[in-house]
Amino acid sequence: MLEPLANGLAVGAAYALLGLGFTLIFGVMRRFNLAFGPTILVGVYAAGLVGVAWPGAPWLSLAAGLAATLAAGLYVERVCFAPLRSEPAYVSMISTFAVWMQFQELVSLATPSRTLPFLTAVRVPAVAWGGAELRGEVVLMAAGATALTLGLFLLLYGTAYGRAVRALTDDAEAASLMGVHAGRLGTSAFLLACLVGGAAGLMIALAHRQVSAYFGLWATVKGLTAMMLGGPASIGGAALGGLALGLTETGALWLWGGQYRDAAAYALLLLVIVWRARRASLREPAA
Repeated sequence: MLEPLANGLAVGAAYALLGLGFTLIFGVMRRFNLAFGPTILVGVYAAGLVGVAWPGAPWLSLAAGLAATLAAGLYVERVCFAPLRSEPAYVSMISTFAVWMQFQELVSLATPSRTLPFLTAVRVPAVAWGGAELRGEVVLMAAGATALTLGLFLLLYGTAYGRAVRALTDDAEAASLMGVHAGRLGTSAFLLACLVGGAAGLMIALAHRQVSAYFGLWATVKGLTAMMLGGPASIGGAALGGLALGLTETGALWLWGGQYRDAAAYALLLLVIVWRARRASLREPAA
């Protein structure tokens, strides 16, 4: 029982980072970034390729992965958001879908095989906990994701920068009147979200030891689901949504097998959406 619980918390912590990245971008831009997962994909593949070329330098691989994620994120922001701020939100969303296809094709051309080994030379010792033996990579993912989540919360709730980001998220017009530069702050928050997502992607890839060109789709679905479970504009909700998603998937895997893992997660998402819609309808005044 302890092992699936620990695995669920570790996976949920990584999902929380993906959900936080989506929430940051949506909160600041008020637009969905469908290329968020593929942006992470570029970084993970860059790290994997460097790891294949220099297997004895894992830190170089991780640095290359984060740098590639930031470069891909800046490309998305400059192409899909910065020049389209005055356009309807769906224009940016369609643009990010086009960039998604670009990134996925780029990765497919760079690695013709279906999967890319990811830092297979790195060995993390297993950890004994409560009579169960946990994979070292899973423990590392849990610790790293938790530390990053706490650091992000400290940044957003304990610094002037974080207060400006939250002000922009709550009311962009009022924040602008108070001297907040929406353009520069939006770009920095966008890149911060990409960095957080890239770190989550690297930890997940290390736990799985391989990555495929469909990792971008997977990261997009998991991040969006975590965000929707917690609420599109709630930073704390995104973290809780990621944990709930990870625990639900792991619980379904343990109880019923892998074929029901995703079904259980999407059933949870459907229940939350229906519950929110029902609560919203009850709050509306009668005509």
